[in-house]
Amino acid sequence: MSGYKSLLLTLVIALMLTACVPAATPAPAAPPTQPPAVEKPAEQPPAKPAVQELKILWAEWDPADYLQQIGNLYEAETGIKVTVVQEPWGSFYDRAFTEFAAGGATFDMIVGDSQWLGQGATQGHYIELTDFLVGEGIADTVTEATLTYYGEYPTGSGRYWAFPTEGDAIGWAYRKDLFEDPAERAAFQQQYGYELSVPKTYKELMDIAKFFTRPDKGLYGVAIYTQKDYDAITMGYENTMFTYGARWQNPETNEVIGWVNSPKAIEALQVYKELYDCCQPPGMSNAFFNETNDAFISGQAVMAMNYFAFFPALASPAINPYAANTGFFANPAGPYGDRHAALGGQGLSIVSYISPERQEAAKDFIRWFAKEEIQAKWAELGGYTCNKNVLASDTFLKATPFNPAFAETMEMVMDFWNVPVYAQLLEVTQRELHRHVVAGEGTAEETLNRIAEEHDKILREAGFIKE
Repeated sequence: MSGYKSLLLTLVIALMLTACVPAATPAPAAPPTQPPAVEKPAEQPPAKPAVQELKILWAEWDPADYLQQIGNLYEAETGIKVTVVQEPWGSFYDRAFTEFAAGGATFDMIVGDSQWLGQGATQGHYIELTDFLVGEGIADTVTEATLTYYGEYPTGSGRYWAFPTEGDAIGWAYRKDLFEDPAERAAFQQQYGYELSVPKTYKELMDIAKFFTRPDKGLYGVAIYTQKDYDAITMGYENTMFTYGARWQNPETNEVIGWVNSPKAIEALQVYKELYDCCQPPGMSNAFFNETNDAFISGQAVMAMNYFAFFPALASPAINPYAANTGFFANPAGPYGDRHAALGGQGLSIVSYISPERQEAAKDFIRWFAKEEIQAKWAELGGYTCNKNVLASDTFLKATPFNPAFAETMEMVMDFWNVPVYAQLLEVTQRELHRHVVAGEGTAEETLNRIAEEHDKILREAGFIKE
């Protein structure tokens, strides 16, 4: 083998050997890095609220049932149970103030009567809510009149003790079928010289009441409050008194002489008595909300005064055979440019004898309850909201036939005294007004003179009138 061939052969063998050597295996890719397994902590049940139940005392009536439903919504959202304890109206005051007198903490909140504000505030039963309601803007959500008369003491002081909860006032129901009857309208036009329609003034209210009073047919113009047991006849007269521009007192000094028995007050009482004398169905000498509704439902009364809280019965076809033809209106205006309505309803106060922790829990509930969406729900259930926006909403105004009149009334309500001696003042007005309006004793001026003198004595002894 030549040297070239030998070299060539060597190269060929080398190449063959090289070809037979397996290619180097690439290093396998490193597996992707996995995050270290993290052990999930065991799920913990939500912490129980420190305060697990709130109790609210209120009178026994439908709005308290509605508030319980609101409380159930609060429990579903927060886990805090709300219990509304209902007490019959006749013993409501006694139960509340017996509990207060003992410094009891059975109840966290109370939906108390507006007239109790002074007693609740000055005797230390309620905590002051001014910073809470004003500081958090809650006060701005309700109408000014309701904030004043459901929450403020002393009136005009800017100090608040309750959140306006159940707005209520006296309004009127009327028979639309009679008001809209062509024959009745023609006869009224001929007799009074103007069109028969919902009365805009007390003069028109009187004209219409007299026009429809037909004892031979068992028909009467109005059904008004006359009951003397608690506050009915006083509240009924207030509708006329406030609207005629009269007041119970000088708002600056609390002087009553010359105010309770002012010429406008005398005129207003004469009008109220005339309504009773001319146009009240027989047998209604001690009438309150049940009696005025009954007179309307029975077809005796063409117009009936009542608190709005009792108008659902008149709007119910199951209760009122005239429901489809029943309309509602706010208290008419007086002759001197004033227009007001007597206040009913209550505000929600926090009891001072519960612990600070429970007081904060109660504020949490009021803060939640005051929200517009919750107030809308409150109104939907049947509660009478004082929330400005809800009152003005189409949903509210169209929800019942009496809601438009209610919303109008919540802008013009006024109230009786809310001082601690209110009960003594009320006893005088009930006694004297009933004696004059129903029993026919004395004149309007003599009646109001006696009320003024007795009120003056009570208020001076209590220190509300200074020498």
